[in-house]
Amino acid sequence: MQQPSPGWAPPPPPNAPPANIPNYLVPAIITTLCCCLPAGVVSIIYATQVNTKAAAGDIQGALDASSKAKMWFIIAIVLGLVGGVISGIAQVIIGTQR
Repeated sequence: MQQPSPGWAPPPPPNAPPANIPNYLVPAIITTLCCCLPAGVVSIIYATQVNTKAAAGDIQGALDASSKAKMWFIIAIVLGLVGGVISGIAQVIIGTQR
């Protein structure tokens, strides 16, 4: 029988519980509704991939989707805040010109 190479590891057993990886679905939904729709939708897409990939045993893929979901919901918050500030400033400027 051949010895496995040093970098090889056996796959996880099929009955192993999936890893506990945060999916950030709730913040993604909240930022979609309250802050920035396009970036929030991207965050929701990545957030929904986390549990599926973890259950399939793709831990690295689940970690990647989790970090992208977090990144996109933070982008949505920042864009929502910037848009709100710009909108507020524009309303003040327009209001003072009347």
